[in-house]
Amino acid sequence: MQDETAPLLDTSHKKRVYSTTGDTVDMGQEKEEPPPKAAFNETELTVGEEACRMFAYKCTPKRTIIFWMLTFATLGFYRLFAYWIKSLLVTVRFEETSHEDAEFVVIEDSHGTKTIKEIASKQCAKGFIRPSRSGRMEKVHSMRFFFFRKIKYIWYEKEQQWLNPADLDSSAPFILFKNSANETQGLEQEEIDSRREIYSSNSLTVRLTPLLIILFKEVLGPFYLFQAFSVTLWYIDQYAYYATVIIIITVGSAGYSVYAMRKQEKRIRTLVGDSPMVTLRRGGEDIDIDASQIVPGDIIILPSHNFVLPCDCLLMNGTVIVNEAMLTGESVPVTKASLKEADACGFEVRLSPERHNRHTLFSGTTILQTRNYKGQKVMARVLRTGFSTLKGQLVRSIMYPKPADPQELKDIIQFIVVLSSIALLGFGYTIAMMVYRNESLKHIIVRSLDIITIVVPPALPAAMSIGILNADKRLKKKKIFCISPSTINVCGQINVACFDKTGTLTEDGLDFSCLKAVRKNSEGKPEFTDEFETLDPEKLSTEDANLDIVVAAASCHSLTRIDGSLHGDPLEVILVEKSGWSVEEPVNSDEETLDFDNVQPTVLRPPPEQSQFHIENHEYSVIKQHPFNSALQRMSVIISTPSEHSAHEMVVFTKGSPEMIASLCVHDSLPENYMDVVDHYAQQGFRLIAVASKKVHMNFAKALKTPRDVMESDLEFLGLFVMENRLKDATLGVINELSVANIRCVMITGDNLLTAMSVARECGIIRPTKKAYLITHSKDEKDFLGRTKLYIKESVSSSETNIDTDSEIRAFDNNFAFNKSQYQFAIAGPTQAVIAHEYPELVERLTAVCDVYARMAPDQKAQIIYALQAIGAKVSMCGDGANDCAALKAAHSGISLSEAEASIAAPFTSATPNITCVPEVIKEGRCALVTSYSVSKYMAAYSLNEFLSVMLLYWEGTNISDGQFLYIDFVLITLVALTLGYTAAATKLSAKPPPDRLANSAFYFGVFGQLIINIITQVAGFLLIRAQPWYVPNKESLDDHTTMIGTAVFMVSCNMYLGYAFVYSKGHPYRRLVFTNWLLCTSVLVIGIINMIFIFTNIPFFENMMQFVDIPKMVFRLILVMISFAGIFLSIVYEQVFIERYISIHMERYLRNRRLKKSDPTLPPYELILSQIGSDPSWFKRGIRCSNWSDRKETAETAC
Repeated sequence: MQDETAPLLDTSHKKRVYSTTGDTVDMGQEKEEPPPKAAFNETELTVGEEACRMFAYKCTPKRTIIFWMLTFATLGFYRLFAYWIKSLLVTVRFEETSHEDAEFVVIEDSHGTKTIKEIASKQCAKGFIRPSRSGRMEKVHSMRFFFFRKIKYIWYEKEQQWLNPADLDSSAPFILFKNSANETQGLEQEEIDSRREIYSSNSLTVRLTPLLIILFKEVLGPFYLFQAFSVTLWYIDQYAYYATVIIIITVGSAGYSVYAMRKQEKRIRTLVGDSPMVTLRRGGEDIDIDASQIVPGDIIILPSHNFVLPCDCLLMNGTVIVNEAMLTGESVPVTKASLKEADACGFEVRLSPERHNRHTLFSGTTILQTRNYKGQKVMARVLRTGFSTLKGQLVRSIMYPKPADPQELKDIIQFIVVLSSIALLGFGYTIAMMVYRNESLKHIIVRSLDIITIVVPPALPAAMSIGILNADKRLKKKKIFCISPSTINVCGQINVACFDKTGTLTEDGLDFSCLKAVRKNSEGKPEFTDEFETLDPEKLSTEDANLDIVVAAASCHSLTRIDGSLHGDPLEVILVEKSGWSVEEPVNSDEETLDFDNVQPTVLRPPPEQSQFHIENHEYSVIKQHPFNSALQRMSVIISTPSEHSAHEMVVFTKGSPEMIASLCVHDSLPENYMDVVDHYAQQGFRLIAVASKKVHMNFAKALKTPRDVMESDLEFLGLFVMENRLKDATLGVINELSVANIRCVMITGDNLLTAMSVARECGIIRPTKKAYLITHSKDEKDFLGRTKLYIKESVSSSETNIDTDSEIRAFDNNFAFNKSQYQFAIAGPTQAVIAHEYPELVERLTAVCDVYARMAPDQKAQIIYALQAIGAKVSMCGDGANDCAALKAAHSGISLSEAEASIAAPFTSATPNITCVPEVIKEGRCALVTSYSVSKYMAAYSLNEFLSVMLLYWEGTNISDGQFLYIDFVLITLVALTLGYTAAATKLSAKPPPDRLANSAFYFGVFGQLIINIITQVAGFLLIRAQPWYVPNKESLDDHTTMIGTAVFMVSCNMYLGYAFVYSKGHPYRRLVFTNWLLCTSVLVIGIINMIFIFTNIPFFENMMQFVDIPKMVFRLILVMISFAGIFLSIVYEQVFIERYISIHMERYLRNRRLKKSDPTLPPYELILSQIGSDPSWFKRGIRCSNWSDRKETAETAC
């Protein structure tokens, strides 16, 4: 049998090859390429779940001398550039060496960010005790280490690796932990001191960075240094007033940045909280101590309730009920079992967070209740401390968020390079004009450099972040919290939305529909009874049904009483309530409990009216519970049913998926039509819980020690609980909204394939206009190549669907078929695993068209996300439980449905428990993305407009005055740029996605087209005034003073700046209308009024401040205004008609079609795949060479 959790496809060191010739299209085949050979100083560093590259270096006297010579020779500029670009520093300062001799390491993360860390050394005569890969502790007398992102890494000579000691503890052989469950003496002081040196303290210390250091780092950024260069230049050029205001504003900006950073640090400290007092057992004694003093290996004594765990630990005895909302986003209480109850295993089985989750207590989770043998304390052994814990990982993810989209940064740099090229043209023009006018060398240099400060807007990167900040604020108002704002822009590019089913698309709670019990027919063979709407033993007995199914409903669960009420899985609560039985849990006290060697079991009692059906047993005791395991797809309990005939009679009740329970049952106990009945209900969307039992005769001690797989074998089938899993009210509308917006919706669930298909049809993931096919496999059949045989069958749709008659959806599906598949696949986890192992060439194509994944284990869910990303999709994932954590982290945009503001599960957390958050996040992402692009266009247009004004005035030997510069830059431009980002997101998602990058053809056509309109407009005003008989030309000696022509150029350009606010405030389809942005409209109105006052009045105060030269005739001022308005009109028409309609749509589509025809590898792979196979699923037939293609009309049977 294939491994159901196998990776989908290992694509490392492979190159994708696309062929478009003939019928032998093979888009998924990949050619092997040898992995690149690592340098001798290179190794890999594991940081959480991220793999980083690490390089070893050392300092030499020769390189140190060269470094400082370069620094002094360049007046410090080399050191500054080396601060920005780490490779410049490393190349000169360090020499490559082995890691054994390294003095420094350079760590490069998966995003390309480089960090330099110095290696520290420490010696101790008594030695340090550190963990090893074998799980044992080893003593060393020296230690080399460094800290990176709050984690300590130590050099392990034998392994030749830098390792986090906590990672070794977390992957040690599990049997070592299991065997240590009875060791309750605790650590001795000498060992404690040694471990503290290895692991550091158990504190999530977020030290507040000194304000001077924050300020120093801030002002060393390119923006502030460019401002310093500009200010120096302006002081030299005697623009003292303007330069002084710039300094004041820059200092204010730096101060605000420092304030914002300090505020973020304080917020993280609030999240961390204070270190509590805990009770530890050390050297056989119980002591109260601050939690920061805990070290791995310590034994912590757990309080009975309401205690937030300060570390990750393994439960040694008893039972603990915890709330893991901080970890998983799921608020349902979780029961943790002790290590003593873990299944026996060998040294090959290592501790795993997923596999041994039921024994692990995580830092930050809250203990709701503890239980143990009478008089015994509940203890746990500390596993991880500090930033190595799961809570530490959450804090680190906030402190070190993912960097902004690297493509966006590249586009900004490319754009600045283009602007710099224009600046160079202006630089040359200025030099030529100044030389022609016989200006001094100093004047030529100053004026030429001044052009660079005008054309290249230093505030461009900061201005582009305005949209993200405002989107984050709006999301918080909608109770959607984000711990990584840099991901918001990425959300605007989402084109695949993945969803878990239960609790996400459907309600958490299930409604009991009916019971299908089992009875013996006249031939003694099992058969299903009719449907029962209740669990009434009297009615069941009339059909000769096995009444043990009622006991199973009452006992086979993991519910617990907290404050007198049952808490746990809503499904189990319903079954217990339907059974009518009472669940009584003991309370730890000094009362004597004689049963079961003083253990305090959960007691189950039937209601009085059912006593006649339980003559020998009026109460049952739960001896042991095997909690639900998503990988095993089942849970079980062992209950004691003592009678007068036998005191050791026990029953094992097991419930789980129909397929899994059937595989565990004695075949003769299953009805012949078992799968037909299962499929019948599954196709209607019901959730099925199969139940089975087995009677065993053994004592209590043996029952506790018997392995789980033994107890859960050779079961007798009891029946099926049929549960109705209703869609949430918001689900259908959201899926339709996303589908209309051309966003592909995918379901990834652990439920039955046919149930998943039914729900997918009901909510609209399976579209009524497309054919759906099920991919299954046969475990016993092989093809001629020895591979497991695959089958493709058309799915029969349910007669009940809410969208079959939706004309709007049908119209959309028909109109937006470009690069979309005309059919949909559905597949179960086991079949997916078979394809990954035996048909890897089909994985990419299957991923491009499969919209329903069922029976997926938690790690398989993450693999589906990775597979979608591998074909170029931008993927979001929305889920609500622990099973979705890996997928949520893997997605570009993970959204956890949780009441907590921050969850380790995902960058986004929605307090609203439905999927309405998904379109909201995408809308805000699109709005933020488009706002970033709009602000960048506005800043570029403003810079080029001002550049053009200066070029025209240089022709006349004059310049813009200080007052005009100030007004343009810090009243007009700043107000507009800041308020542009306040336009809210559109209320509906558009079918057309926003541009995925800044540097595209529409962007450059738009910016340079506006430059041409600017030239026409300003030159028109320039020539108009210059042609008048009353115009007085500038004298060469008046270079630093404004003239009439300068006033005219200002009157034209100041309105153009304002007009750009409307040119680049396009609302539909990603933002609301510009008029809904009252801040922007108010700013534009006020500035517009001020502009008109400047133009049409002769107020002395304004004339002196702005250094205007009076234009004698009012009619010419009016003509200048009309010229500027004509320019604004041309700009709006050009942007809205030519750019938005022609360039953005027709030209981009034409270019994309050309790239598709040429199979351009720069296109996302999924587009190339769909262009080849999107209309016909027959490629799958060729891929598997199946023999039953003609038989695809039959109803699919699950292959689980």
